[in-house]
Parts: sequence; structure tokens; C-alpha cells
Amino acid sequence: MSAAVSSGGTPPGSPETRRIVLLRHAKADWPQVSDHERPLAERGRKDAPVAGRRLAETGIDFDLALCSTAARTRETWKLAVHELPHRPKTVYEDRLYEATLGDLLALLAETPDDVNDLLVIGHNPGVHALADALAGSTEGDALARMTRDGFPTSAFAVVSFSGPWKSVEHGVGRLLDYWTPHE
Repeated sequence: MSAAVSSGGTPPGSPETRRIVLLRHAKADWPQVSDHERPLAERGRKDAPVAGRRLAETGIDFDLALCSTAARTRETWKLAVHELPHRPKTVYEDRLYEATLGDLLALLAETPDDVNDLLVIGHNPGVHALADALAGSTEGDALARMTRDGFPTSAFAVVSFSGPWKSVEHGVGRLLDYWTPHE
């Protein structure tokens, strides 16, 4: 796996190349609170900054971050974003909590066209289902590793596609990278 995901250059007249990074929240604890309010476990508080550093190493300069409103995703983002070179605009989105694949595709379709690189901080099974659905092709063994490992906490996938956000659908993307904190 490369340390950076090539941004390449978009030739004039070519469709815009966009990237979606799907980050699953870090490991959560199970205290006596509602599922939505579950905080990170100690391991999650250690893994989230590591995921942030690895996100920084991709070289992707995020235009927008969409984060679930659940406590564990907000805490993951708070710990990870400090590792990035700059903080992207962040929108806390209720619809990411318990989102189905269809819900996630609908959210992506609403993304403004001036956003080229989008980070989504969410939950399984949705983030794994979306990464799998979008990946019509793959770089190296990323898809095989994602299939083998599932989508553990703090893992992320980088998917690229060309065209407007409204065109995001099954198989349009290329899985460029897949990372887990305990490889």
C-alpha cells in the first residue's frame, strides 16, 4: 500500500475526478447509555489519532467532512482531525446514524459539486456496504483485504470516481486504498 494516494491531474475537458474516504468510527465502549450516546473505549481513543495520521499521509486535502451525530463518531473525528494539515468544513449529519446503503448513496448525491474530496465518518454496516458497492475496480489487493478483514473500527477506504456527485451509483468507483489500524 502506498503512503500517498495519487491525486493525478485532470486533463482539460475531462470529467472531474473525485474521492470519497469512508472512515468507520473508532472502537466504542458499552456503558449504560443509548447507542447514539456511546463514547469511545480506551482503544478507540488511541486508534482515532492513528487513523487521522494515516489520513494525513494519503495527501488528500478534504473539502468537506460529513460526520454522524453519534457520540463515538464525533469523538473519533475530534481526535483524528487534529492530525490533518487543515480542518475541512465539517457537517454533523443525523442521517449518517444507522444509514443504509441507499441512505448513504442519497447523501452522496446531495454533495455540492464544488467538493472534490469528501470524508464520511460513519458506522457499519453502512460504510462497508458503500465502499463495496462503489468499488467497480480496485488498486492492488485493497478489495481482497477489505473483503477478508471486513471494516473494523477506525478503518477507512478511499474510492475515486469521475463525474458529478449525482452520478454516484454501484460500481462507478475505483477502490484506491483500504487501511485498518491493526494490520
